[in-house]
Amino acid sequence: MYKKFHFFILITFFTPKIEAQFHEIGIFLGGSNYIGDVGSHRYLDPNELAYGFLYRWNITDRYSLRGGITLTTISENEFKNNDINRFKRSYKINNSIEEIVAGFEINFKEFNLHDPVLSFTPYVFYGIGYFRYDQFFIEPGNSLLLIEPKYNNYGKDRKIAIPISVGFKFNPNPFFVLGFEVGARYALTDNLDGSNPENQYANNLNYKFGNLNNNDWYIFTGLTISFTFGDLPCYCKE
Repeated sequence: MYKKFHFFILITFFTPKIEAQFHEIGIFLGGSNYIGDVGSHRYLDPNELAYGFLYRWNITDRYSLRGGITLTTISENEFKNNDINRFKRSYKINNSIEEIVAGFEINFKEFNLHDPVLSFTPYVFYGIGYFRYDQFFIEPGNSLLLIEPKYNNYGKDRKIAIPISVGFKFNPNPFFVLGFEVGARYALTDNLDGSNPENQYANNLNYKFGNLNNNDWYIFTGLTISFTFGDLPCYCKE
């Protein structure tokens, strides 16, 4: 009896949404920066190109399921730093990020895509991400002896990230949507910058530096443009 009731609830909940779906597919274009133990302390400082694809399934005019793929390189150069200690250390890092995310997007106000009148809304996105990045560690140099730090790459690794984005979007007409957003990713690793090597170098304290209790972040800032397709949903209250 319980199983039949549970099945009935699932069918009732999902059937109207499947019959009234409206989709978007588009691109993200902007910049990226990272927050960690190398470089500046600025939280929002896009300095590398970031680009990708996004998909939305608009379940209602307030809630959407969203997924995406984003590619970028995060980089820092401590020659461009106001912190005198980091300037003297002079680390330069580059790390490629290949990310997949999925989650929920919530509009702060009703956003009816097939309304002929221009509509707009702030929104927030949160979910879960999975990304691939380069592993490396740094052998310190000596600025007095003009010895450069040595960067040792030892392969790729994959980790989970926790994404949250805030943005603003509007639809000039029912066929496409424009937006601007800032998205932060909390990475479940502290080694995007080589400060806390993992795997085979996890126990080598000579290669660790900085705050080992804080994981790294990376940030995306940019524009989105998406095109709509699929059946027009009826956002009617029953």
